[in-house]
This record gives sequence, structure tokens and C-alpha cells, in this order.
Amino acid sequence: MFFEDWYALLQVFVSALIAYFALIITLRISGKRTLAKWNAFDFVMTIALGSILASVILIDDVSLSEGILAFVILITFQYIITWLSVRIPFVRKLIKSNPTLLFNKGEFINDALKSQRVTQSEVMAAIRESGILSLEDVEAVVLETDGSFSVMGKSENNSRTALNDVESE
Repeated sequence: MFFEDWYALLQVFVSALIAYFALIITLRISGKRTLAKWNAFDFVMTIALGSILASVILIDDVSLSEGILAFVILITFQYIITWLSVRIPFVRKLIKSNPTLLFNKGEFINDALKSQRVTQSEVMAAIRESGILSLEDVEAVVLETDGSFSVMGKSENNSRTALNDVESE
């Protein structure tokens, strides 16, 4: 059906407006971490919030107050989990993976590439994207916890302290 009545459209408009602002306010109260780069936990949170927003706007059986309560519960849960992950290593390991070294001192680490399901071509693309033309100028490439690549050029003093928390398989 294309059109039922004006009241249904007005209801969607008002619900969308209020739910949108409730979500924005709740996200702002929860802090910057809620909107950080994605790891698996953040991805699930974002999908869940989007699903709740869509349900509040389009499904008559879900009231606006229920949707706002669901926003508050999920964002509070996310806040608690991330607060705990900063303080308790066990919780951090549960929700976040470690960065993985994929390329080191001119060599691809094939076991790491296989276990992370990354091809050499994807690593090469990340190197090109960083503006480096020669593999000899690359010290390391890391697959970060959010799925992005970090490409590190050679250091003048040969220091590698930025790689201290990186897994090398």
C-alpha cells in the first residue's frame, strides 16, 4: 500500500524526530568512546541502535518510550563494558582483539595474513594509500583492531616502540 492516511505519516514524522534527538542526546551524554572507530563490539552496538531507531519510527507496536529506554539501556551497557575494558585486562581481551603484524622489515608474514584473512594485495594497497612507493621504505604494516591498516615507515633511530602491543604470529 502506498498511502494510508495523514495521521500515520505525522506519527512517523514525530516519532522519528523525537527518537533521533533522544539518540543524539544519549550518545552525547555517553561520551566520545561510544562513537569511536569500530571494533566488533562497537559494530554490534551501532547496528543495534540503528535497529531500535528504525523500530521506533516504523513499527506501531514499539512505543517511543520503549525505544528511548532501549537506547539508554544499550548505551549504558556499552559505557559500562568499555569502562571495565579500560580497567580490567580480561574484559578488554573479551571485547577487543590485538593488532596484528602483517608485514615486517620487508617481508610479508604469511601465517598472520592467512589467520587474519588478508591478502598481500590488500597490504600493498594500504602501503600505496599511505604514499609509500618502495617496500624497502616500510618498516611494518599492522592490521589494527578496527580493521584498518597502519603503515609505518622506517625510523631514523630504529626504534619500534609503537609495535609493543602488536601480535606477531
